[in-house]
Amino acid sequence: MTRRAISEVRMRVCGLVLAAGGGARFGGPKALARTSNGEPWVARAVRMLRAGGCDDLLVTVGARRGEVTELIPAEAAAVVVPDWSAGLGTSLRAGVHAAADRECDVLVIVPVDTPDTPSSAVARVLAAVGPDTDTARGALVQAVYGRHPGHPAVVGRHHFSALADGLCGDRGARAYLVAHGAVEVECGDLWSGDDVDVRP
Repeated sequence: MTRRAISEVRMRVCGLVLAAGGGARFGGPKALARTSNGEPWVARAVRMLRAGGCDDLLVTVGARRGEVTELIPAEAAAVVVPDWSAGLGTSLRAGVHAAADRECDVLVIVPVDTPDTPSSAVARVLAAVGPDTDTARGALVQAVYGRHPGHPAVVGRHHFSALADGLCGDRGARAYLVAHGAVEVECGDLWSGDDVDVRP
């Protein structure tokens, strides 16, 4: 296969839902929350990532993981985070390692507490990566809302190891994205970008 043919192979995209936390301010794990029509947030996030262009789907689970796992659609895999109580960083690190094992080219990250994220936001940040697989593996992209950083975020495979190594406690990917010049993609015309910290 020629180099040109290799670069034209469609990149493989993995979607990750961060859903391992205990939701102290929320009054319980946000992964157990449901929309007003009864749809679990975690199932909604999986469906949204699939519609946005993700091939493989992962959901981190920690607090009350048995109950959360029951809400995860069959098309997604649960990633157990034994040390979930240590903070967001441990959940993200587990998800990045799981994505690396699946040999995806890029990882799309969303937290479970943004149930209003539209699939169009995922499609838009992925479009900023471009179709070339080699380029995608080195990509870093983050959705912004009126210049305020938010989700989805995209991390190319070449960054997986370095990102995971720097994660601890409640530290997420933002510092890494800034330090390495992530491309910012405005998505404020698609939705608010707000997460949900208190029960509706």
